[in-house]
Amino acid sequence: MKILTQWLRAFLPALPVNDAQLAEDLTLRGIAVEGIYDLGAGNGSLYEMDITTNRVDAMNHYGVAREAAAIYGLTLSPLTFELPKPRPSAKDFSVKIEAEDVCGRFTARVLRGVKIGDSRDWFADAEVATYFGLLEQKKISNAVDATNFAWLLMGQPTHAFDLDKIEGGIVVRRARKGEKLKTLDGIERTLDAEDLIVADHGKPLGLAGVMGGWDTMITPETKNVLVEAAWFDPMAVRRTARRHGLHTDASHRFERGADFNAAPVASAIVASILLAGGGHIEGDLVDVRVPAIEAKTAQRRPVALVLSEVRRLLGTTIDQEGIPAETVEKVLTALGCELTMQQVSALRASELAGQHEDAAWEVTLPSWRLDIEREIDLIEEVARVYGYNGFANTLPAFGEGVKALPWAEAEAAVRATLRAAGFHEAIASTFCSAADAALTAPQPGLVVPLGNPLSEEAGVLRPSLAPGMLTMVAGNLHRDVSDVRLFELGTVFSGSTEKVEERPALAFGAAGALPEQSTLHAAREIDFYDIKGVVEQVLSRFAMDSMYFDRFPAEAGLTPEWLHPYRSARIAADGITVGWFGQLHPREAAARKLKETVLVGEIYLDRLYKLPVRKPAAREVSRFQPVRRDFSLVVDKSVRWESIDAAVAALGIPELVEWRARELFHDPKLGANEYALLLGATFQAPDRTLRDDELQEWHARVVEAVSKAGARLRS
Repeated sequence: MKILTQWLRAFLPALPVNDAQLAEDLTLRGIAVEGIYDLGAGNGSLYEMDITTNRVDAMNHYGVAREAAAIYGLTLSPLTFELPKPRPSAKDFSVKIEAEDVCGRFTARVLRGVKIGDSRDWFADAEVATYFGLLEQKKISNAVDATNFAWLLMGQPTHAFDLDKIEGGIVVRRARKGEKLKTLDGIERTLDAEDLIVADHGKPLGLAGVMGGWDTMITPETKNVLVEAAWFDPMAVRRTARRHGLHTDASHRFERGADFNAAPVASAIVASILLAGGGHIEGDLVDVRVPAIEAKTAQRRPVALVLSEVRRLLGTTIDQEGIPAETVEKVLTALGCELTMQQVSALRASELAGQHEDAAWEVTLPSWRLDIEREIDLIEEVARVYGYNGFANTLPAFGEGVKALPWAEAEAAVRATLRAAGFHEAIASTFCSAADAALTAPQPGLVVPLGNPLSEEAGVLRPSLAPGMLTMVAGNLHRDVSDVRLFELGTVFSGSTEKVEERPALAFGAAGALPEQSTLHAAREIDFYDIKGVVEQVLSRFAMDSMYFDRFPAEAGLTPEWLHPYRSARIAADGITVGWFGQLHPREAAARKLKETVLVGEIYLDRLYKLPVRKPAAREVSRFQPVRRDFSLVVDKSVRWESIDAAVAALGIPELVEWRARELFHDPKLGANEYALLLGATFQAPDRTLRDDELQEWHARVVEAVSKAGARLRS
């Protein structure tokens, strides 16, 4: 937003610093000045400001002036606007708040005999005309200029209605589904039953806190005006604005929490401008309040503040005196708080035993600072205005060591394994579309929608890491990155909006060529079995009794239906499903415009982390010569390698350090249902050279074992 230093100095003529120093001091206290532009000719500077959403009170000139007054210890006069004495009215104008949960206050002031035109009478004040000109604020009519001036000055949105077009009185209510309203932008809108509107006794007049209606807008023919200034619930205004695709100056401020007590002042500002060209006030200001909302905003309970707590939390200052009670009172009073000195309670006194300061206050909070709720918020305000550069550079006391998360070791093992396998870690969005969520959710019906999504593509919390992984893989492939290997360690969500459950998960995706280790072979396309090997490496880092892969029909729900039906598998560890992996289904690949073969998988880390991490056991490399023996076997085709492997392992010979199938071939000399297998075995002792008689014995035992498994030595 734009702020004029000339306007600020009109509130604070005794400002002791130049515009550049003022900008720096405001920025250091959280009222960020992003740019300073010299306007020349004695017009001061224009500040481009970045005000955080919690500081709506500073989104106007008077609010920034209040901050400057607090910083430099100056007195800021309250905003007052003198109005002529109203003429008596036969009866008060009718205002009724039906939606009391979302409209806390509504003020209405009746002006009659008003002349609508340009703002020349009001702009006779050359200073005000200068402000509009320097801000490049377009002058439209005195009615529009008056409402614009009110929010530029004090941040309170207002609205002016043509009184003669209002039937009966004002009713603040929710719309009836299907009602029509033509807004000031000329668009006829169909209202939702949740829309908050300002209506009369027969029709809607405007979207409350967002935009007024076309039928009651001020025109040059308008003679009688109703000035509205109100307080609307931030969430109600935001929802209405988003439903209709609107974002206005009014909604921007109401969505962040307006000042409950600002409405009468803003109404007086607008009325004084409109009456500058003639006319009079009829009746007193109609001010309807909802006590329940007033109690939560303007009449909040005082907050207890103890000076010792201020000093304890803020620590040592550069000034040896520290932060005295006078500084606390001065800062908070300047920010609009009212402080009443209190005795420290007996309970609090015991907590503060041994500390010298015992000053305590009850602090009544200002209505424009809804972001202040607790004692710690007040302490933060003291620190902010006092200046963070006024505190000594000291480290906080810390008596405990750093504690790793319970799953840190397991997560590090997974990450290291995938990196060693050539995968790169990536991070995707926590949100996904409802369509992707429905497609990839492990359990249908447990997807958590967002109440206020940024877009349809980010409308739900992700139930799986797969959508993000597919998006990242596709993004790389579409940008001519031919070889992709990515993994993500993240959180997935399930449950409902009332109760959301979070679980850790791992997703991985790959596409393109896989370089061979041997330089004699060209690179080949990564396939299902390569990913299976990576999964085995990850699971081998955990101690488990069994690990296996199986495949089920898509309707079983154990493997996703959007994977290739014959190139996908479920991952099971100790009989529990811990994930799935496979090739993306051609149908889904076509929908994502992917021509390459894409392999993707997900592991449920919350289940995997229940298993202990396997501790690597290193053994000393033997200094003695290994002995290799080959066994030429004839095996029936019905005998699988697993049977032979298990038979050799069951021998339990410590010196048998390795065995594997070295060659497998079909020989015409063998039977039609037989094949030849060359079994290689390596023997090695850690402490001696092996004797021939030992080798003969082990050789015989191996032959006997494989014979029982269904193999025989080839003659």
